[in-house]
Amino acid sequence: MNTVAALDHLKQLEHEHRTRLLQAMATVAADKGLALTTIADIVRAAGVSKRTFYEHFDSKEACFLALYRAASASALRTLREALKTDRPWQTQIEQALDAYFEHLAAGPGLVRVLFVDIHHLGPEGLRARREVMQQLADFMVSTVNGAALPSATPLRAISPAMAMAAVGGINELVLQAIEQGNAAQLKNLSLGAGEIVRVLTHADLAGL
Repeated sequence: MNTVAALDHLKQLEHEHRTRLLQAMATVAADKGLALTTIADIVRAAGVSKRTFYEHFDSKEACFLALYRAASASALRTLREALKTDRPWQTQIEQALDAYFEHLAAGPGLVRVLFVDIHHLGPEGLRARREVMQQLADFMVSTVNGAALPSATPLRAISPAMAMAAVGGINELVLQAIEQGNAAQLKNLSLGAGEIVRVLTHADLAGL
């Protein structure tokens, strides 16, 4: 094996090990919760050594934060891929929210630990959560304000602050469902989440 091929193989192994560690963290944390998850649990589930773990992450918290960001990026891709730009923005948002909640509901144990345990990681957890919420708010602004077709109802441009308020409201709906043991039925939130967005973008808000 030449040097270039050897380096490529090493990079492939590193990527594979990191992926396996994140998958193991997802499996174990969904089952036990982050507090009870140990590095020994993670490496056992991943089939790697502790040395390999520490080549990628400084701690189980760092591994969890990487999982949180990766899972959030996957959910955001689901939102983007669900958009049908040839349809009114309301339909786009509703279909995207349906796909988003269906995506989350596919792993109720994981969504529970991601949405709840991120609050227990101090400043780093707060920073990661803010990053993800900002990405979702940016998605909402670009979708609503970039709509090329006429709206089915009077529309005003949604500001970044209003988009963040919508994201925060939707996040609270998810947390409430998790607390009530309904993480597997998150798709039922689509109607209420869509209403939040519609209210924040209607022009006739003076009477509210």
